[in-house]
Amino acid sequence: MATTTSSPHSLFLQNRHSHPLNKNNLASFTNLKKINFFNTKRAISVTCSAASAPTQDRTAAQIQSGQEDRVFNFAAGPANLPEKVLLKAQSELYNWRGSGMGVMEMSHRGKEFKSIIEKAESDLRALLNIPQEYSVLFLQGGATTQFAAVPLNLCTPNDPVDYIVTGSWGDKAFKEAQKFCNPQVIWSGKAEKYTKIPNFDALEQNPDAKYLHICANETIHGVEFKEYPSAKNSTGILVADMSSNFCSKPVDVTRFGVIYAGAQKNVGPSGVTIVIVRKDLLGNAQDKTPVMLDYKIHDENNSLYNTPPCYCIYMCGLVFEYLLELGGLNEVEKMNRKKAELLYNVIDGSNGFYKCPVEKSVRSFMNVPFTLEKSDLEAEFVKEAAKEKMVQLKGHRSVGGMRASIYNAMPLAGVEKLVAFMKDFQAKHA
Repeated sequence: MATTTSSPHSLFLQNRHSHPLNKNNLASFTNLKKINFFNTKRAISVTCSAASAPTQDRTAAQIQSGQEDRVFNFAAGPANLPEKVLLKAQSELYNWRGSGMGVMEMSHRGKEFKSIIEKAESDLRALLNIPQEYSVLFLQGGATTQFAAVPLNLCTPNDPVDYIVTGSWGDKAFKEAQKFCNPQVIWSGKAEKYTKIPNFDALEQNPDAKYLHICANETIHGVEFKEYPSAKNSTGILVADMSSNFCSKPVDVTRFGVIYAGAQKNVGPSGVTIVIVRKDLLGNAQDKTPVMLDYKIHDENNSLYNTPPCYCIYMCGLVFEYLLELGGLNEVEKMNRKKAELLYNVIDGSNGFYKCPVEKSVRSFMNVPFTLEKSDLEAEFVKEAAKEKMVQLKGHRSVGGMRASIYNAMPLAGVEKLVAFMKDFQAKHA
């Protein structure tokens, strides 16, 4: 039996309480995501799930096995989420584990969400082996807000701090810190177009600096720290923006005073920022630090001082659970290394047709920038790739060229398809 309606939203309203999502009708809901919600000029036909469940079940199975004919999204962020995670989130959208409520509607003060955020934190601690002397905060405002929050929480307006600038985001963090402390750039890769990382032993750090700040992975320029410097000051505080390689590999958290990361690259949708901060650093905020940027206040309230981005935290929790099921971050790193090496090998083996400007020893496993020897072919490359369902390959506007972001959720099949396309494109245009 088929029913025609003028708006897909009415289907959700009709089924909101009478048909809560469960394992029996998950496939029916999964099929709804294929509807173009923005095409309001056409009526849509929705088939009753009871009549067509076998076909829809096969669709769900195809998604779970990675066989669905889908677009490979190489965007720098927001990026992909694992399909297994998406399926689980869809199944709980309107009825979280028998509670009769969806995560987006439950109270952030209720026992249901309390269990969600506590498990998310517990699983993240397990993934990164975070010691108890560190707090885990789920905040809002994106990593950019932390450019201000870090100096406001760690130093006074007159305190010196050191910044290593290896790309655009490190530079933005330094410029923001100028409003709240006395930062200096002790090394910048700008003159060499951000293609390398300095020799740590040669760095002239300020012994009085309150902290040393780095951006662990630069999404625009594709430079990634493989090792981390030590802060040679009395406090020994190293601070890292890990937004685009967070949970992509193991990290020794004890090397850092603060780690912060926007979730939207590897661990969740945009809207939540994760901050891992050593507890002895709490309570040192400047007098005029806004409440929403004060780490101690959020720690004392278990990230529930105000209404948090509940659904985003829930999604992060599903991803943490998924990464643990994969075997943890050692296994995740192996998969990411394999994908990156496959792509870099094609670039390096193209006899100059493709070029990656980044020094080989610090090439990012997350963001792979490259150019074409014949720059006039770059627009065609992006256009032809899109026809093959590979999108968002155009490089950042500040550097041009191409960029393939291959975060955790990018399957090996996506990189293999891109590599095959690159070889074919070179054969046609060499």
